[in-house]
Amino acid sequence: MKSDPVGFVLQDPYTRETLETGRGYLLNPANGNRYYINSGIPVFMTEDAMTGDNLKYSRFYDRISRFYRASTVVYCWLKGTTEKKVKSLYLDLLEIQSNSNVLEVSIGSADNLKHLPQPANYAGIDISFGMLTMAKKHLKHWNIPAALVQGEAENLPFQDNTFDVVFHVGGINYFNDKGRALSEMIRVAKPGSKILVADETESVVANTYQKNPFTRNLYQLADRDLSVPVHLLPPGMKETEVRYFFDQRIYCLTFRKPS
Repeated sequence: MKSDPVGFVLQDPYTRETLETGRGYLLNPANGNRYYINSGIPVFMTEDAMTGDNLKYSRFYDRISRFYRASTVVYCWLKGTTEKKVKSLYLDLLEIQSNSNVLEVSIGSADNLKHLPQPANYAGIDISFGMLTMAKKHLKHWNIPAALVQGEAENLPFQDNTFDVVFHVGGINYFNDKGRALSEMIRVAKPGSKILVADETESVVANTYQKNPFTRNLYQLADRDLSVPVHLLPPGMKETEVRYFFDQRIYCLTFRKPS
């Protein structure tokens, strides 16, 4: 089955079989599993199947999805900068060429795609259906075609060696299994591709989220490793580099899948 509009072949994220198209669902012919399509978005992970932090933060982002983009813009303004300037710090590191296949893991409300080169073949996955609903609305307004799916970063519904560029910004700190998510990003990237992972640093979580009365209950993560996940990369990755941006508030890990 090929997803509309950009033609990526989708597979069962848990068994790797190619899916067939049914009426309003995708079918795994090997075991009969069905993945329903909600408002044009294939759903590979429903809330009742989520666990741990993935469930907690899916619900959180569903609640704030309508306000997320506005809050980001306002936050940058309060810090004396703009959304575009902040995002350019790390998005400019991506090696996107004309007609590149590009995957954003945890696409959220698709704000990053507004600042990326066109044309390219974009796909995005997120665990929050609320955020994907906003992403669909924004992409239509910006006239940016992209394939959107709901699912976990730990189980991507794409074939091996599909994407020229794979990136993730924000959220990996709170994945159920960061190592598995990184391995999945590597699996779906083409050999030689550059992969980028960015998130907020430990100091931001400790000094901002854990002290803010509105967010501190959500971010009490005493047992959570919030360091840059270089140590979770499998052996053999090339050109590994860590940068810090926005007054040390954001780390950016880049590396290349071996050719």
